[in-house]
Amino acid sequence: MKRGIFFSICLLAFAGALTILMPGCKKKNSEPVLVTFPVLYISQQSVSCEGAVIDDGGADVTERGICWGLSQNPTTSNNKNTSGSGTGSFSCTINGLLVNTQYYMRSYAINSAGIGYGSQITFRTWNAEVVTDIDGNTYHTVTIGSQVWLVENLKVTKYRNGDQIPEVTDYDQWGLLTSGGYCNYENNQGNGAIYGRLYNFYTINDSRNIAPDGWRVASDEDWWALSDFLGGEIMAGGKLKEAGLSHWKEPNAGATNETGFSALPGGHRDYAGIFDYIQWGGGWWTSTEGNPNDAYVRYVDYGAYDLWRSLEDKRYGRSVRCIKE
Repeated sequence: MKRGIFFSICLLAFAGALTILMPGCKKKNSEPVLVTFPVLYISQQSVSCEGAVIDDGGADVTERGICWGLSQNPTTSNNKNTSGSGTGSFSCTINGLLVNTQYYMRSYAINSAGIGYGSQITFRTWNAEVVTDIDGNTYHTVTIGSQVWLVENLKVTKYRNGDQIPEVTDYDQWGLLTSGGYCNYENNQGNGAIYGRLYNFYTINDSRNIAPDGWRVASDEDWWALSDFLGGEIMAGGKLKEAGLSHWKEPNAGATNETGFSALPGGHRDYAGIFDYIQWGGGWWTSTEGNPNDAYVRYVDYGAYDLWRSLEDKRYGRSVRCIKE
């Protein structure tokens, strides 16, 4: 794993310099130094955790792992999963978590000097509720403040009444649409399966409704409420983005996904039919029009912490997230 390498090199160089300058001094053993990485969600009750021992403190690390609990700064006296010994990166899976619950987690390592802990990570588990759309696609759900959101982007190909949403693959035809249409990024079904499908705004405001029963496409006001709850636009993006680089381009700045929202960079399709920006950024239509030609979108980017708001041409193809009615 690359994330701990730079820190390890710096620490080793610093230690070496001290040895050269102070040859008569013998390094005293200390507790290990670690980092903790944001979780990756697996299911309503399971997450994958990662940590790294970047300095053994001058003594062999005999045990390392992850500890977690319902209170801040958990220790090995709470819950723990062990994952080998020594320095370097490690991972483990936590199962059997409570649904819709906030947890605190830290990496730990033990040597003869004591127990060292990494930085604390906060995460919230998904709800027990799973939603199914008219096509049979399933979506996890998560509670953020007073709102309940779908975790995944929409993949549906029919309106709620069963009418088909046209799939438009032709580049020129896409830009000529004045009614609903959808596509997969680069017309690739595999992209649709991972990132959800891209819809023009005419699909969003169609009276036949694309949201599962009991849900609706989130409005501009809904996104404002979400942003405010997370501390404002400048902070909200990082708290919503899926952590790591499995889907996001490096550096995926500030991504903690502490909300469980798991935002993915699904890219977009412009009014000329051109696909762009997958793995770089993700944006979602709101149900709110700004003027006859444009509607509001919310957007997150690989290089920023922000959750942006802007107006976009209704002919664009964007991802969609739904909120519970």
